[in-house]
Amino acid sequence: MKLDTLIGEPWGDYGLVDCGHGRKLERYGDYRFIRPEPQALWAPAGNDWKSHGEFIPGSDEDGGGQWHYTRPVPRDGWPLAWGVGPGTVRFTAQNTPFRHLGFFPDMAPVWSWLRERLDGVTEPEALNLFGYTGVGTLALSAAGAKMVHVDASKKSVDAARANAKLSGMTDRPVRWIVDDAAKFVAREVRRGRRYDAILLDPPKYGRGPDGEIWRLEEHLPALIADCRQLLDANSRALFLTVYAVRMSALAIGEMLRQLFADLPGTVECGELGVREEARGLVLPTAIWARWSND
Repeated sequence: MKLDTLIGEPWGDYGLVDCGHGRKLERYGDYRFIRPEPQALWAPAGNDWKSHGEFIPGSDEDGGGQWHYTRPVPRDGWPLAWGVGPGTVRFTAQNTPFRHLGFFPDMAPVWSWLRERLDGVTEPEALNLFGYTGVGTLALSAAGAKMVHVDASKKSVDAARANAKLSGMTDRPVRWIVDDAAKFVAREVRRGRRYDAILLDPPKYGRGPDGEIWRLEEHLPALIADCRQLLDANSRALFLTVYAVRMSALAIGEMLRQLFADLPGTVECGELGVREEARGLVLPTAIWARWSND
């Protein structure tokens, strides 16, 4: 199976300014931040990184740490936008305790790819699992899709609703659901539901609203198998991204190839990356696998 790379290019409100020596400097609107980046094994383009703050990781291996600010930053967040014209999505960026800024900018080429797959489909219906703060959901909704947004965190779903309001999209057909993704998909299978597209961005580890445990290596195959049951020969796409795991893109690609063998279309896999503004090099961020029925 051939590996491919999806590259996120800089846009008006986001850019990877520089990276190297295990760190990266990014711009989020008018603010710049430094975060750890183990994949940046090379030297940075420059040494004078002026930023509003830096996330300093803890000494443990569980992702702990805290932000250290050098200049004022709005603690309640600030507005950003992605897209152009009527397809523009507006959302709030914010420094979180989990080292990220409330959304994942490297997902931008995934949103664009799914939009292309759904283009021309009459009233497409799409499912976003582990939907977080809803930027992906709103990106597809702005392109005309009826959306089902699922996340186990009520706080995240509330943030997604707030982003819908900020985007002027509260009247769009979106179902906002607080639920365990695996349980929700299993119920959808029993209901005989179908979708035109499914987007999944699962964490390595997580807990559902009722204490359900999610371990990616253990539970992902069964979830993808259930997602397959929600798609048919007229569906258009499934896109899976995986972060921070010791797993090959070839492994998740083969999993999809076997599970989708009875459907027409193509299975591909590869790496996700972001292009650095300083030199144009690509910083890898995640692995992905996708099925498309073009």
